[in-house]
Amino acid sequence: MIKDAFERLLFAGRFLLAPLYLALAISLVALIFKVGLHLYQLLTELPTMSDEEVLLSDLAIVDLTLTASLVVIVFLSGYSNFVAPVVQREGDGRPHWIAAIDFSELKLKLMASIVAISAIKLLEGFMDLANHSDREMYWLVGVHLTFVASTLFLALADRFSHHTRGSGGTEGV
Repeated sequence: MIKDAFERLLFAGRFLLAPLYLALAISLVALIFKVGLHLYQLLTELPTMSDEEVLLSDLAIVDLTLTASLVVIVFLSGYSNFVAPVVQREGDGRPHWIAAIDFSELKLKLMASIVAISAIKLLEGFMDLANHSDREMYWLVGVHLTFVASTLFLALADRFSHHTRGSGGTEGV
C-alpha cells in the first residue's frame, strides 16, 4: 500500500514538467522579438548593405527560426512523451507527428536541428571571414563536426538498438 502510494506520487511528479514546457513556449516571444529586430535592421539598412551583409542578416533570421523550431519540437513532443498524451482529433489543425514521435525520434530530431543550427553558424563565419580569426573558424568547424559525428553515432546506435530488441521490446522488464 505504501509502495503504491509512493509510486503514484512519483508518477504524478511528471506534471512538474508542464511549467517548464510552458516556459519554453513563452520563450518563443523572445525569439520572435529578435527576428523582428533583425528584420527591421535589414529593411532599414538595406540600401547601404553589401550582398554579404544581407546574407548574414538572412542567416541570422534562419538561425533564430531553426532555434524556435527546436524549442517547439522540445516542448510539444516532450510534453506528449513525458507529461500527458496529446489527444488528436480530426481537423484540429495539430501536426500529426506530435502524438507519433517517441523519445528516440525526439533525440534524433533535436540533434538534426542542432546540426542545422551549427551549420548556419559555420556558414555565417565563412561569410564574414574578415571578422573571424583562424582559431575561431577552426573552433566553429570542430564544434560542427562534433555535432555531426554525435548525430551519426546516435542514429547508428538507435538503429542497432531497434534491431537487437525483441518484437515487444520488453525483455528484462
